Amino acid sequence: MTSDDGSATPDADHGRGHESRLLRDLLESASTGDRAAFTRLYDLTSSRIYGLAFRVVRDREYAEEIVQEAYLQYWQKAGQYHAARGSVLTWMMTIAHRRAVDRVRTEQLQQERMSDYGAASVETPRNIPLEVVVHADEARTLRTCLGELTELQRSSIEMSYFGGLTYPEVAEQTETPLPTIKSRIRDGLRRLKQCLGTQEDV
Repeated sequence: MTSDDGSATPDADHGRGHESRLLRDLLESASTGDRAAFTRLYDLTSSRIYGLAFRVVRDREYAEEIVQEAYLQYWQKAGQYHAARGSVLTWMMTIAHRRAVDRVRTEQLQQERMSDYGAASVETPRNIPLEVVVHADEARTLRTCLGELTELQRSSIEMSYFGGLTYPEVAEQTETPLPTIKSRIRDGLRRLKQCLGTQEDV
């Protein structure tokens, strides 16, 4: 629940905190090969992972494939999770989002190869990653500048601007207070703008 000013209530904070601890415990157990714990982790998170994937790829089958690939990666890399880098859900969402963006990029490139080069009649699907639709030089510059951001800034910006999530949705998906998300994205965009300006002057 939220208060009138949009901030989380103590009950909501407590609920999120309980879930975060539970997900962390389940992932830790999964890292030792506990399949029952991993199944429980899947049950608690798969709908949100699917929702994120579908928002990006806009295709049910692709979204389902991304979920399968993401959970295989969660299982294989469960031992590599570090709580200092964010919640378990943030870690999972970041991995799934990257896979979804990669899938969109791959599909877009395949479509370009099949079409006449430079054809202007093809409508760009919503939420195609920015680096796909800009000039190759600009794409390289963008990727370079995104690499200058912190992991949390980059993932939040990708979810919002490339994944089509609103700030409250990013906050909910990553279990992060909305003011923190707003500040994180604002600071990230400021750094991104500065970097792009510097790169253009080179």
